[in-house]
Amino acid sequence: MKKLVFLASAILAVMAASCSQEGVKYVVKGTGPEDGVVVRLIDKLSDEPIDSAVVKGGVFQMKGRAAENAFLGINADGSGWSSLMINDGVPVQVSLADSTLTGSDNNTRLTEYDLNTNKAFNALNAVIEKISELPEEEQTARMPEYFKAMETLNSSYLSIFDENKDNYIPVAFLDMIPNLFGPEKLNELMESGAEFANHPYAQELKRKQDEAAAKRKAAEEKKQAIIGQKFLDLEEADTDGNMHKLSEYVGQGKWVLVDFWASWCGPCKAEMPNVVAAYKKYHKKGFDIVGLSFDREKEPWVKAISEWEMPWIHLSDLKYWKSVASDVYSVNSIPDNLLIDPEGTVVARGLRGAAIEAKLAEVIK
Repeated sequence: MKKLVFLASAILAVMAASCSQEGVKYVVKGTGPEDGVVVRLIDKLSDEPIDSAVVKGGVFQMKGRAAENAFLGINADGSGWSSLMINDGVPVQVSLADSTLTGSDNNTRLTEYDLNTNKAFNALNAVIEKISELPEEEQTARMPEYFKAMETLNSSYLSIFDENKDNYIPVAFLDMIPNLFGPEKLNELMESGAEFANHPYAQELKRKQDEAAAKRKAAEEKKQAIIGQKFLDLEEADTDGNMHKLSEYVGQGKWVLVDFWASWCGPCKAEMPNVVAAYKKYHKKGFDIVGLSFDREKEPWVKAISEWEMPWIHLSDLKYWKSVASDVYSVNSIPDNLLIDPEGTVVARGLRGAAIEAKLAEVIK
């Protein structure tokens, strides 16, 4: 799975000792391709190591105690893969060479699922790489390959949850559900009444998702709070290095779109034709744009202005996400924008696609 960050060996000894008197006994035996490699046992709930061993004579072994049904990972230094196991008291045998693990029926099957989903991931990545190397005009015709590989990956995950409602195997795969299917799917699975939903790791994952959702909601509410308020002034440099205040262009009798963008932002590039079209259609009717860039370097910023054909005012402090615009207007993602009326009041935010021209058609008669 993923590379892990570990604590010092002295801390490992203390932690192992503290766990030795409680929980269920684990026995992890394995083979390693190289002597001297350190193998660590990770508690996935805390993401901290609880034991370690050194490969000697091609083998290693770890014994101790951990919480019953704890979700554990076995990782060797220098490897990006973590073999997974549920601490059910049955000894496991691990091969660092091919990432296989055998033990109880549940742990053996967990490994099979893990290797199968990884195979599906690799197949999807191969398709993406192959398509990305083609000329743009040929990529569309090959998209069915991408969708087929994506469907295979999705099915490999969903089958795990369908086939294992009475055990903890799905716990190992829950963290990918929001990425593949959205947070709503995780909520659905956690409310299904299946056994895995009661696992502490699953409960912690759900807690973190809910916490992140609450933070996103609060951030969005903060962003939208500017609507109906007077714009907030700020100062940045133009492409020649001359400093300008936003108030030089906003609240001066024109409708103004303050556009937050950057040359490195793919979605910004995809959205820009809509912004350009709105500018061409409404500029002579009293509409203007001020671009506030989140670039880090001047050259790509100026180059994008030319190549993307954006003939309006451009300002930037070239400070990336530390830009003054990010702080003043709570910009945490781009593209983003503000539509400001001739008197300087913000009337809309985040206009994308056809919504830009639709709003301008509504307000500019």
